[in-house]
Order: sequence, then C-alpha cells, then structure tokens
Amino acid sequence: MSVTLTDPQGLPKVEFFHQVSIASGSKIVFMAGQVAWDANGTLVGEGDLAAQVEQCYLNVGAALAEIGGSFDDIVKLTNYVTDWSVDKMPLVQEGRARACAKLGVTTFMPPGTLIGVAALFVPEHLVEVEAIAVLD
Repeated sequence: MSVTLTDPQGLPKVEFFHQVSIASGSKIVFMAGQVAWDANGTLVGEGDLAAQVEQCYLNVGAALAEIGGSFDDIVKLTNYVTDWSVDKMPLVQEGRARACAKLGVTTFMPPGTLIGVAALFVPEHLVEVEAIAVLD
C-alpha cells in the first residue's frame, strides 16, 4: 500500500497533520470509533484525557495489526473529544505521542479532524478515535 501525504499550495501547513493523503491499495478499512477500553473492556485512564487518547490510539494500532496493517496505512483520522477547549490540545498530543512511542511509530501525520462533542455513549469516555486505512 502506498500513502502519500501532502500539503497542497494554497492551504496552510499544520504542525500536527498533512492536509491531504493519496492512497492506492485494494482494501479500504473503516474502523469503528475506538475508546479507552482495554482488551477486557475495562476503562483505561478514568478522568485522564492523555491516558484515554493513548489507549484509543493503541486500540487503533491493535486493530490494524490484526488485519495486517499499520499506522502507515491510515489515510484519515477523526478525534471526538468531550467538552472540548483548546487548552486540552497538549493532553491530546501527549497521549498520541505516548501511543506512537509504544508502537514504534516515528512519523504520523495523516489528515485529521478533531471535533468537540458534548458527550460520548459512555459518560466516562473523554475521547473517541475513528480511523480509515487503505491496505493492499
């Protein structure tokens, strides 16, 4: 699979992601939103946004690994964060960085969207992460 990340002229360069991903492959993977549950369904990081972001990204990595993919195959991410305010961004970045370090991911900047929401299905969940990937 080949994913090319780019920032077209006329669009701003953003520190955390590229504006466009171009993917070629034969299998498109739409992943359910991942929350901060471990493999046993136990909440990880109650009240701790960074810990919950980390678990969400670890779950995305586990799902991709199970189907023969990796973070290199992700073409789009959507993060839903409860009660969003810009001062939470460092916690989102911290959790993402910790997960990437654990997974051995050194460069990870697919296009992404962060959406502030009032609540998620389970009140203790502070974040949910959806991923779209393309595999060969």
